[in-house]
Amino acid sequence: MSLASEPVHGLLDDVGKAIVEQLQEDGRRPYATIARAVGLSEAAVRQRVARLQEAGVIQIVAVTDPLQLGFRRQAMVGIKSDGDVVDLADALAEMPEVDYVVITAGSFDVLVEAVCEDDEHLLELVGRRIRALPGVRSTETFVYMKLRKQHYNWGTR
Repeated sequence: MSLASEPVHGLLDDVGKAIVEQLQEDGRRPYATIARAVGLSEAAVRQRVARLQEAGVIQIVAVTDPLQLGFRRQAMVGIKSDGDVVDLADALAEMPEVDYVVITAGSFDVLVEAVCEDDEHLLELVGRRIRALPGVRSTETFVYMKLRKQHYNWGTR
């Protein structure tokens, strides 16, 4: 068996990858259409998609434009920590404005993306809530001026 066809997570063989790529192009694509494209029955595709979702390999959601929904300020916040970085990341993940949390190596211990209504909301989030968390030594906020690319169809490579 070649490396390209070895299943990832026990679920993502070449056919599974093809299903994922079909859904990345259009998350509402009918199972019958996907089935024709990957050479399986509609029932088999439905079953595979359900297993991939249950395993956390894929998530099918509506991707929104925050500006169109009234969220005028997005920012990436770099956080340096003195404490348990995993506990900190978990606490950050609980905040409703935070849509992305990653523990990193480098200048920052954690990076979070925040989606806020306006500058005042971002100030309150960073200044009063994030900086108040145990273990936060410092923060640096990178305010988004203009989003040039945000795509989710990068495939399975």
